[in-house]
Amino acid sequence: MTSVNGRLCVKLGSRFGWLWAAYAVSAAGTWLAFDAFALIALLVLHTGPAQVALLASAGPAVGAVLAVPLGPWMEFRRKRPVMIMADLVRCAALLAVPAAHFLGVLGFGQLLLVSMVVAAADLTFTAASGAHLKSLVPRAGLLTATSRFESTTWTATVLGPPLGGAAVGLFGPVVTVAANALSFLLSALGIRAIKGTETAPVRPPRDPSLGSLGRASDLLDGWRHLLTSPELRPLFLNTVLVNGLIMAQAPPLAVLMLGPLGFAPWSYGLAFAVPCLGGLLGSRLARPLAARYGRRRVLLTSGVLRACWPVGLALVRPGVPGLVLVMAVELCLITCAGVFNPVLAAERLERTPDDRVARTLSAWSVSTKTGTAALTALWGLLAALTGPRTAIAAAGVLLLATAPMLRSLATGRPSPASVPPSPAGPPPTR
Repeated sequence: MTSVNGRLCVKLGSRFGWLWAAYAVSAAGTWLAFDAFALIALLVLHTGPAQVALLASAGPAVGAVLAVPLGPWMEFRRKRPVMIMADLVRCAALLAVPAAHFLGVLGFGQLLLVSMVVAAADLTFTAASGAHLKSLVPRAGLLTATSRFESTTWTATVLGPPLGGAAVGLFGPVVTVAANALSFLLSALGIRAIKGTETAPVRPPRDPSLGSLGRASDLLDGWRHLLTSPELRPLFLNTVLVNGLIMAQAPPLAVLMLGPLGFAPWSYGLAFAVPCLGGLLGSRLARPLAARYGRRRVLLTSGVLRACWPVGLALVRPGVPGLVLVMAVELCLITCAGVFNPVLAAERLERTPDDRVARTLSAWSVSTKTGTAALTALWGLLAALTGPRTAIAAAGVLLLATAPMLRSLATGRPSPASVPPSPAGPPPTR
């Protein structure tokens, strides 16, 4: 660590730089191709809304289920080869789409299959990269690292969709899928460039008398850690519910704004693109706020505040006032999330034993993906029965009710300096 203007700064090193660069290029490709599959389904394959909804929900949900056994599989393997494999799988699966289109054989079934494969590879990469990050960065630098990833995510979110929209207008949606595939190839090369030898984790001995029960225990160990940890359990359950309810509002809000309220597509896109700048602001504030007020207070405050704003979306009206309202609500929501997310990511890594990181991150991602898919489908049904504005309001009210889930953060003890490994696990490497 070095001191700059009286403040301690953690040097993360060139190896983290390569990991960060790999993440940045893949995030840029992902957001450049945002909604590309839906556009291909609508504009190229001429499918209906039901098939587009199936593509948006079933693909990630099934991909999450496919990723469940991958958590235990990758736990005791070197993480860099796993990340490279996940990148190459995503690259190959996505390249199959423009290839099939060029040959005139592209169908909806292939799109659905590719979305499942990519979703499973996404979850695998996320779990492996989180586990590798903990071994790559000193403990004091985890929040700095997660804040940089959060800033990169929001930068890609701001710039990617407008550039992707322009590319779709000029070249068609299939081209953006090819660009996304290329981004994963570049990501794999970036991870390959990380120097240093990665030590293979040591698998603890398993009781042979357990048989298949031991393998089932491996599958569930990530969820067991999350649900038995008094620090992580409220954060885990709150995140699954809050993320799902926020995303469940999106389809009814799109129907309301683009339908009865008469917003043009460009203004609808603007309403959600500009507020993403709040994510950049929040991610920049996360580390200094945590240093000044402590992580627990920052998690509690930003976690509660991020759930307070979405109920205001039920009040949207036509014209400029409605546009300003949506932008203001989204700006406040995204800024709070930009503070909450990197602090949560650092806290989650620190509170997870080294021999459970991949399984815990995999369980977390699978739960949030499936929870979001289920709530999105449920809210689509609610919107069809009661109207989009009622569905938006219901999600907003339920979000307000999630605040008590974080109340334990207000009275808990400060974060421990370290977390012991699980009883059967190997000794910590750092």
